[in-house]
Amino acid sequence: MNAAFANQLARWGFAIIATILLLALLAPLIAPYDPDAIDVKAILLGPSATHWMGTDGLGRDVFSRMLFGSRISLLVGFVAVGIATAIGVILGAIAGFYRGWVDVVIMRLVDVMLSIPTFFLILAVIAFLTPSIWNIMIVIGLTSWMGVTRLVRAEFLSLREREYVLSAQTLGAKNRRLIFRHLLPNSLTPIIVSFVLGVASAVLVESGLSFLGLGVQPPQASWGNILTDGKEYIEFAWWLSLFPGLAILLTVLGYNLLGEGLRDALDPRTAKNTA
Repeated sequence: MNAAFANQLARWGFAIIATILLLALLAPLIAPYDPDAIDVKAILLGPSATHWMGTDGLGRDVFSRMLFGSRISLLVGFVAVGIATAIGVILGAIAGFYRGWVDVVIMRLVDVMLSIPTFFLILAVIAFLTPSIWNIMIVIGLTSWMGVTRLVRAEFLSLREREYVLSAQTLGAKNRRLIFRHLLPNSLTPIIVSFVLGVASAVLVESGLSFLGLGVQPPQASWGNILTDGKEYIEFAWWLSLFPGLAILLTVLGYNLLGEGLRDALDPRTAKNTA
């Protein structure tokens, strides 16, 4: 893969994500119906000019619910990954900069967390909490920081031995200045890429939880609980599974393309190897 193709990946990913974000932001203006409005005369209607993506088992317009559901799914993705990234950056920076016993303690904590399957850990925590969008975001964030921690730690360990860092340290620069002025800014590329790729994973986790009935609760729409409604009518109401499934697929694909493209475009080592 050459640099031009990598940038092409980033452009395609950005176009997909920008379109989905725009639809989510404009949902109140675009949606032709109230997403929660029940119409007993329009139950399980197929896609048509009146209902572009059909209706569900309560007569609600699927297209309107898809638009408002995109807001929930993307919000969960951004906030959850924001929490995970913040925790990962802090712990990774501390472990990579101070090393020694601090590094050992943090990395053993990471190993313990990684030994537990993340999705089952989330299920176990959610089971003791009231299912809500805020609980889901917090739980996903608190169980997804390990990869970022290892990534930031590796970057700090590598950068800490660079000449400019050693020179600044020799000149008497304090630890805070070394971290925030010299080390962290030079670690932003992998952090940004990890954030973008992490949103795709968080969207999948939220969809899975909602599909199992442990995520966003009805009547609030999300792609996962629209899929849950569709499984009851899968034999004759295919649109209830097809459209939310495609939305999840496109969103995850868009973030993965954007993340891979950004990594190849921003990382000089990758660009050199693929030139």
